[in-house]
Amino acid sequence: MVTLETIWEAQNALRGVARVTPLNPAKALGKNVYIKCENLQLTGAFKLRGAYNKLRSLSPQERERGVIACSAGNHAQGIALSATRLGMKSVICMPAGAPISKIEATRNYGAEVVLVPGVYDDAAREAARLAEEKGYTFAHPFNDPAVIAGQGTIGLEILEQLPEVEQIIVPIGGGGLISGVACAVKSIRPSCRIIGVQAEGAASMLTSQNAGEPVELPGVSTIADGIAVKRPGDLTFALCQKYVDEIVTVRDDEIATGILALMEDQKIVAEGAGATPIAAVLFNKVDVSEKKTVCLVSGGNVDVTTLSRVITKGLSKSGRIMEITTKVVDQPGHLLRMLSIISETGANVMTINHAREDQDSDVNACMVNLVLETRNHQHIADIQAALAVHGYELLK
Repeated sequence: MVTLETIWEAQNALRGVARVTPLNPAKALGKNVYIKCENLQLTGAFKLRGAYNKLRSLSPQERERGVIACSAGNHAQGIALSATRLGMKSVICMPAGAPISKIEATRNYGAEVVLVPGVYDDAAREAARLAEEKGYTFAHPFNDPAVIAGQGTIGLEILEQLPEVEQIIVPIGGGGLISGVACAVKSIRPSCRIIGVQAEGAASMLTSQNAGEPVELPGVSTIADGIAVKRPGDLTFALCQKYVDEIVTVRDDEIATGILALMEDQKIVAEGAGATPIAAVLFNKVDVSEKKTVCLVSGGNVDVTTLSRVITKGLSKSGRIMEITTKVVDQPGHLLRMLSIISETGANVMTINHAREDQDSDVNACMVNLVLETRNHQHIADIQAALAVHGYELLK
C-alpha cells in the first residue's frame, strides 16, 4: 500500500543516497513555469529513488539470492547502482533496442545485462521467467508500492521548494512516477492539479483510464523510449484514477521540440520521456497562464545519435529548417538566380543537391533540393512566397 507515511519513510531512507534536485524557473515557457530537474539525479533519472527504496526493503535472504529487473534503461541503472551499493547481485533484462548508452551505463553500474528482442513488456516477461528459474527477487519498475513510494519523494521535494505550487505536469509510462508524486502532493495539498503526459504512440494509461480498467496496447511507437509501455500496472492505474486530474498526449515531433527548447532555453539535456511535460506546455496541451506550474523533467539519458535526429526533427517542427525541391532551367545562371532570391530572404543554405538525371525533370530542366536554415514558420512562408512570385513551383 502506498501512503504519505510510506513516502516519508522513503524520503528518510534516501537521505545521502539520492540528490535533492533543483527546481528552476523557466520564464521562456511562461512566467509561472518551473522545472524540476530529475535529469540531474544520480544515474541521470528519477528511477534511483524507487529502485533504492525497493532494494533496501528486501530481507537478508532476498538480498543473498539477488535481484532482477526489466527496463528500457533508467530503472535498470537505478537498480544496478542500488544493488551494487547494497552488495547485491543484479540482473537486468532490457529491450534489445534500448539506447546503447543506457545499456553500457547499466553494465558499468555493476549489473549483468540480458538483451531481449521487442519492447519493455517483452523484457518484463523474460525477467519474470528468469526470476522463477533462478530464484531472483523481481523488482518491478513501476507496479510496486516501495518503488512508487520512492518516486513519491519528488512530490515532497517540490512542495518544500515551491509550497504554493498549483499544478504539476508529470510524464507517464507505466505510472510509477506520477502515482508516487500524486499521492504525496494530493495528501498534503489536495488543490494542486496533477496532470500526466503520455506519448501519443504509447498512451496506455490514457487508453486504460478511458476503458475503466488496465488495457494492453497492441504495440507502442515513440522516440520517448522511457515511457514506451504497452500496459500500465494495476496498482498505478488505481492510484492514477484516484489522484490524477487529467492526462494529455504529445506527438513525437512535439517531444523533439521540447528537447530542443530545453537545450536552448534552459541549457538542459533531457531524454524524450523527460521532455514530454515541456512539449505539453509548448503546444498548449496544458494551460499554464495563471497557475504556478512545475514540469517534471524525469531524465536526461538520451543517446547521442538519437539526440542528433531529435534535434533535426525539433528544428523542423519549430520552423528553424525547411526542405524544398523545385525545377530550375538547366542553363548557366539560373541556379544562381534562384539562390539569390533565397539569399535576399535571409535564409541560409545548409545543403543543396542538383540532379540533371532525375526522371521527373524536363529535358531542359534539373531538379534542385535544398535544406535551408530559417528563423520561424513566418520566415518559411516568406521564402515560399518569394520563390512563387518568380515562377518556382515547390514540389516539396
